[in-house]
Amino acid sequence: MNSKRIFHDPIHKEIIIDSDRPEELMIMELIDTLAFQRLRRIKQLGAASLLFHGAESSRFTHSIGVFCVARKIYRRLIETKPEFSQNKFILFGAALLHDLGHGPLSHTSEVIFSHNHEHWSKKLVKNYSPINSILKKFGSELPDQIANLFETQNLFSKPLKTLISSEIDCDRLDYLLRDSYNTGTKYGLVDLERIISALTFSPDGNIAIKPKGVIAIEHFLVLRNMMYRTIYNHRINEISTWILEKIIYSIKNNSAPKKIWIEESMRRWIFSPKDLEIKDFLENDDIVFYFHLMKWKDESFEPLESLCRMFIDRKLLKASDISFLTKLERLEILAFARRKCKLNNYDSEIFCGIKERSFKGFKSNNSLKIWDGTYQNSLENHSGLIKTLMTSNNSSLIIYPGEFRKDIEDQIKLLRDN
Repeated sequence: MNSKRIFHDPIHKEIIIDSDRPEELMIMELIDTLAFQRLRRIKQLGAASLLFHGAESSRFTHSIGVFCVARKIYRRLIETKPEFSQNKFILFGAALLHDLGHGPLSHTSEVIFSHNHEHWSKKLVKNYSPINSILKKFGSELPDQIANLFETQNLFSKPLKTLISSEIDCDRLDYLLRDSYNTGTKYGLVDLERIISALTFSPDGNIAIKPKGVIAIEHFLVLRNMMYRTIYNHRINEISTWILEKIIYSIKNNSAPKKIWIEESMRRWIFSPKDLEIKDFLENDDIVFYFHLMKWKDESFEPLESLCRMFIDRKLLKASDISFLTKLERLEILAFARRKCKLNNYDSEIFCGIKERSFKGFKSNNSLKIWDGTYQNSLENHSGLIKTLMTSNNSSLIIYPGEFRKDIEDQIKLLRDN
């Protein structure tokens, strides 16, 4: 039996996993579980492929990339502190499994199904027998140690928490590179090797960055800002999510006498997400969800058929920025859009509305500090640029059917000019 497995990755090139190393044998066995293979069928960027046609990469690919980043960082850190090697099983397992709990279309599920992927990642690690039993072979406490790192507020171990769940962690270091590559935007060209080479430990035992790495961190955070503004919070993504939200809303509030087909596990995802069993969770993915959308666009009721057709055929609603208008003016444009909907036989609650977008600035949470061998300092106190990048901002879109675009934009211009 070949002890090595090679993943040819567009970002990290050859990722070689060697089963002669116990920690990598664990990774190999985890990859082969059904729950991890399911991630092949979950798009990393949700519906972003409607905008960036190359954005077809999966959570499977990303998760292996995060493991690769974690392993590179681990190898750097044990040069500084050899005893950190006792954490390798926890670090590698958490890096690989951190996204195990994602629903269909990744973060889109958080909105349309009220799904919490961190909760489900934790639940699968602790309660899904194939994964739990593999982890326990390499450490009886390993499932709990890994699951605790997925809790947002849990500071179980500061260095591991920084690497797995912070503003500058293995997850972000992979996805900025990967998402930039797959969307063809070229923004997220993170200097990964420079950041890794500058990592060290501060006197308090946490991971720190040497001064030589600060410019690379600044670059990383600027790119993060640009990626959110141009990809993750793009108008088309917001419209797509709006349509999917309204699809689920229409099913849950269906007053039509015509019943529609919904497979049983999907029914539970829609109507009782808090009561999902692991079996129901594992049975839903992008393929299952798209199959339902395809069925509903031909065999359901209005407005569900129209909404599904919009999404599947990419005949999307339109959106205009109204961030510069006052709250009162935004309500005026919403009322105008709703009148247009009613006059043209559109359900105004479904086909138009205001969608708020929020971009959260960098939050240091003191998870990564600068250490020059003598003094320790926070990133934001050392760098004016990083302090600027901590600023959050909000914006507002008015969403409406495309045939009203000129009328809506004329009305917005009228309000703005007055």
